[in-house]
Amino acid sequence: MTVDVQERAAHARLVLARAEQRTGARSIVRPDVEQDRAEVGRAGDVEQDQGTPRVSLLTAERPPLPVPVELAPLLPDGLRRGATTVVAGSTSLVLAVLAAACSGGAWAAVVGQPTLGLLAAAQAGVGLDRLAVVPAPGADCARVLAALLDGMDVVVAGPEARLVDADRRRLSARVRERGAVLLAAQPWPGADTVLTAGPGRWTGVGDGQGRLRTHAVRVTRSGRSSASSPAWVDLTLPLSGEVGTRSTTQKVAQSAAQATVLAAGRPDLRLVG
Repeated sequence: MTVDVQERAAHARLVLARAEQRTGARSIVRPDVEQDRAEVGRAGDVEQDQGTPRVSLLTAERPPLPVPVELAPLLPDGLRRGATTVVAGSTSLVLAVLAAACSGGAWAAVVGQPTLGLLAAAQAGVGLDRLAVVPAPGADCARVLAALLDGMDVVVAGPEARLVDADRRRLSARVRERGAVLLAAQPWPGADTVLTAGPGRWTGVGDGQGRLRTHAVRVTRSGRSSASSPAWVDLTLPLSGEVGTRSTTQKVAQSAAQATVLAAGRPDLRLVG
């Protein structure tokens, strides 16, 4: 009877792991586990964890979300799920990153940004039918963000999202747990990547007439891990709307528009030996 219960539990875990793999969840089955359903009970595939048999699983991140091709040199791996990315200095840049991330049909939410124009969002390429907006969450902002991170692919924490550092730490942990993407349009200590749009030059306005059409800015990258090496790109907003896949990222990285490493005050590094 005990063996039968163990086999059923192992089989249920295998079915769950297969479902996670099909839907893009983070747990995937080791190849030798997935060979045959009848082999679930083998000793090599069922491990003991404090006396409880379980199917061996490898934890793997879900595929990253795409980014605008112009930002591919700064985000060569796209928007990694489970990571917090700050996009500061330009609402147009936030919308461009959000539109690219949602280009494949992802669901998104914007919290704490009452000045967000839905027309501007639509023109940037954001699908309004897959966008939730909470302009003024008030004192419940942290709870609202946490709930949205449970069900949305991308969540934007706007500049008027009232949070304390303890809230930010908890939300970053929730992002890692849920495999979502958090875009912060406000300072966020401990963020994985920080993109900052500096002052730029507007075009389109003549001598007292015309309208603003383009905005040339320099976007600087900083952050942790792979983003710890500062880099920058010059680009013109609004962006083209083309998203950077892994192949286009490689092409852009090899082009003249690739990110320039800020090495001021440091000697160039070279491989020796």
